[in-house]
Amino acid sequence: MTQRGRATRPTGPTGRPRHPAGTRGTDRVARGGDLAARRARLREVIEPVVTDAGYDLEDLSVSRAGRRHVVRVIVDADGGINLDAVADVSRAVSAALDAAEEAGGDIVAGEYQLEVSSPGVDRPLTLPRHWRRNTGRLVKVTVRGGETAGDRQVTGRVVEVDDERVVLETDAGRAEWTYADLGPGRVQVEFTRLDEIDEADEFDGTDQAGGAGDTDDFDDDDVEDEER
Repeated sequence: MTQRGRATRPTGPTGRPRHPAGTRGTDRVARGGDLAARRARLREVIEPVVTDAGYDLEDLSVSRAGRRHVVRVIVDADGGINLDAVADVSRAVSAALDAAEEAGGDIVAGEYQLEVSSPGVDRPLTLPRHWRRNTGRLVKVTVRGGETAGDRQVTGRVVEVDDERVVLETDAGRAEWTYADLGPGRVQVEFTRLDEIDEADEFDGTDQAGGAGDTDDFDDDDVEDEER
């Protein structure tokens, strides 16, 4: 994870942006929409950079933490992505954001922090590529049974994946389902594979660039809902 910051705009005596009298309540209501708009603009800038680097943009979120916004970018690829690659992507994304702001003004108003990382093992499997990248792993998933049969939980090892279906090796044997029949899959931690999990967790470490990325002054009470 790489962090980046930018200087704040002028603020009031408490360090928070000034609010005209009587507008704070309406500003808070509108803030969710503001975050969604920022997220859409950020995706326009970030996704082409990630794609050109040969990776998939798995998630992009923008949230507010105290006086700052936090821009979180999750990237992945077949075979995984190591810490050096995450750092390369972070530098490319940071440069693209700088260029976009120079050309068209602020994308995220005020100070913000950029965090780029690879997915953790707890990320849900929702797309064919997610299942493909976890071939050989044990997963738990809800199988939709419709109005008559009802939903049920299935645990099995991913043995085959294509664009239409996934095949699991379960205690009852092999079974296949289309993605429409499955809810989000969850990788199960296996004690015999802890070394593999530990390696994946290493990529969630922090590579800090510049003092502006420090998070010590985040106000936990001010953390607002994240827009995804």
